[in-house]
Amino acid sequence: MSVYEVEIGGLRGGSADLDQYKGKAALVVNVASKCGLTPQYEGLERLQQRYADRGFTVIGVPCNQFMGQEPGTPEEIAEFCSTTYGVTFPLTEKVEVNGEGRHPLYQALVGTPDAEGHTGDIRWNFEKFVIAPDGTVAARFAPQTDPEAPEVVSAIEENLPAA
Repeated sequence: MSVYEVEIGGLRGGSADLDQYKGKAALVVNVASKCGLTPQYEGLERLQQRYADRGFTVIGVPCNQFMGQEPGTPEEIAEFCSTTYGVTFPLTEKVEVNGEGRHPLYQALVGTPDAEGHTGDIRWNFEKFVIAPDGTVAARFAPQTDPEAPEVVSAIEENLPAA
């Protein structure tokens, strides 16, 4: 199944409409505003700016499952991301990425291993998944991996749609 077929709400209601990204590459990241890794928003936004015109988007997925580090309302999350980090990439509704309430998007993602072979539960905020234009998961990266690390950039570039 294509990740782009999963239904997920937008941060401020309605649908995030992942279907609009079919044929594009994406980087899906569970995000949080009060985490030690929150400065990764800067690198995520730079990736968005660098590759947006080549058929790529970052998709931020707020999650409050890790020590309550994303407690805000949708409005607070959007305001924080915009004013603090200049985020222009789309943000979905706040979801659960682990456990019985795991959102179907993450059910589709967590079976993919990272470079160390980790599959299953999301380990912390800012775990990253590169999505190919056909909606399959192309790569997974640990939360501590910088969004602009060579291996992440390489996976994104390998999955950009043909020009």
